[in-house]
Amino acid sequence: MSNLEDQLKNPVWYSLNETHNKYLIAYEGVQFYDQEVCTFGSFFDEAHTLGASRHYVESTDSFFFVSENKTPIVDESKIVLEKKIEGCQMVLNQLPEIKISEDITLLGREHMDEIYNLIWLVMPGYYRRRTFEMGNYYGIFKEGKLVAVTGQRLQTDLFIEISAVVTHPDYTRKGLAKQLIAYTTNQILKVNKKPILHTNKGNLAIPLYEKLGFELTRDMNWWSFRKIGS
Repeated sequence: MSNLEDQLKNPVWYSLNETHNKYLIAYEGVQFYDQEVCTFGSFFDEAHTLGASRHYVESTDSFFFVSENKTPIVDESKIVLEKKIEGCQMVLNQLPEIKISEDITLLGREHMDEIYNLIWLVMPGYYRRRTFEMGNYYGIFKEGKLVAVTGQRLQTDLFIEISAVVTHPDYTRKGLAKQLIAYTTNQILKVNKKPILHTNKGNLAIPLYEKLGFELTRDMNWWSFRKIGS
């Protein structure tokens, strides 16, 4: 049985082994999500990514490989690297006491389109409509409009990832993200799991995450690929 440290080194792999197993698309040595839910792929040995990615692009035009320190191999006659996103993983040490003054709502299926539209407005590329199924999403409404959201994405029996931390441009610098992250973190702690998150290196939000008790632990890189001709 894997421990937390092992799982955090390859979070996509272990999420698909456990909580998200119903979304697993498996090839030899490589595990992907069902492309309608998420387009992340994981591996331990990069030698297996060549054949697996050939098969996966038959069902999707684009996808990501996620790895701490290994570089995936693809068929460059069929697949092009759009960009490598230099990322990092942050793990909660201790959450400070944060006053929650906003009305935070557990979002349901009736909010799926609003969530999708807000995330793609602020942070396009990662989120699909059915990504909503991966975990709970929480939001803040102003005058009936969803203006800030935070969700849960990768998860196992030991950890849950906080993701999709977005605020509408008209409502930034009001502390909405801070309250949503703190609230979501507390929900994860209530089920005795370790809160984690991933972000780009140099992200201006990293100091906020650190103030909320998260610590940088390791690199976690995203390779964004696209099928040639799509």
